[in-house]
Amino acid sequence: MKELKRFYSFLIVAILFTSCTKTTDFYTIQGEAQGSTYSIKYIASEEKVTKNQIDSLLTAFDLSLSTYRPDSKISKINAGDSTVVLDEFFTETFQLSNQIYKETDGLFDPTIGVLVNAYGFGPNKKHQDLSQKQVDSLLQFVGFDKIALNLNKTISKKYNQTFIDFNAIAQGYSVDVVVNYLKSEGIENAIVEIGGELFALGKNTIDNKNWVVGIDDPLQKPEERTLIAKVNLENLGMATSGNYRKVMIDEKTGEKFVHIINPKTGLAQKNNVLSSTVLSKSSALSDGYATAFMLMSLEESKVFLQKHPELHVMLLYSDSNNKMQQFTTENFNSLIID
Repeated sequence: MKELKRFYSFLIVAILFTSCTKTTDFYTIQGEAQGSTYSIKYIASEEKVTKNQIDSLLTAFDLSLSTYRPDSKISKINAGDSTVVLDEFFTETFQLSNQIYKETDGLFDPTIGVLVNAYGFGPNKKHQDLSQKQVDSLLQFVGFDKIALNLNKTISKKYNQTFIDFNAIAQGYSVDVVVNYLKSEGIENAIVEIGGELFALGKNTIDNKNWVVGIDDPLQKPEERTLIAKVNLENLGMATSGNYRKVMIDEKTGEKFVHIINPKTGLAQKNNVLSSTVLSKSSALSDGYATAFMLMSLEESKVFLQKHPELHVMLLYSDSNNKMQQFTTENFNSLIID
């Protein structure tokens, strides 16, 4: 009888344990943001975050940093309003940008916005060629050291004409913002992608492996989807910079190159580095450094990376025979899936 009672007690405990244990599953949220799309996949035993919550968060982000919204804080500052009180989105982006600006000796510079707009790559999208005289007249307004973050959370500009454009880092930072929100809701494993920039949080615990991400071939045609490599990611942010599908070819030499505006010269610089993919502890840093590598020569990037072993980097470049080659850091190679 005692044995029978113990059996029933064990059975009841087992049933209770089974009924209280919830199996984990993938939860996916997709939508549109920042003129592109976003995709979130997280692992949980129940729905913890909704699309409405994510959309509200990204709208608040745009109201701070989007140069495409006239009602955003950054647009008001660019229009000359010095009384705008900054939020955490803006101050954090400012500080990260200042860090990369200093480390890259000014190659990464969000005040390049005045030139971006003049060339027609900004919100107005009216492309035009600039004379050297026009470029020189605008360069005086470029320089991240010509703006300051004040203690009362406002921005001071040396020149009213200086136009702040965080687009080279903001999308990466928006990924970090979403990741931090997921973590605040108790989510430990997820992958977040916004406009191509992403962060892999934790692991894919359902399939018992790291998150796997593909890196596009910059020379592929628009209708193609060719991957250069696949990498294992865990608690890393990834960003790729480069004129994907806009690689130019010199008709006489066959040389492949891209154009990107150099904030020091104000000119569209020709570079044989076709794309840069950076992995780091945050998507924002990855985004900013990826932009800077597009302005460095391959050798300059190698020297820079010797001083920054925390960065995992792949650079795709065109060699002297116009063939695409890869340069990868050792820590990046350790993440590649054969």
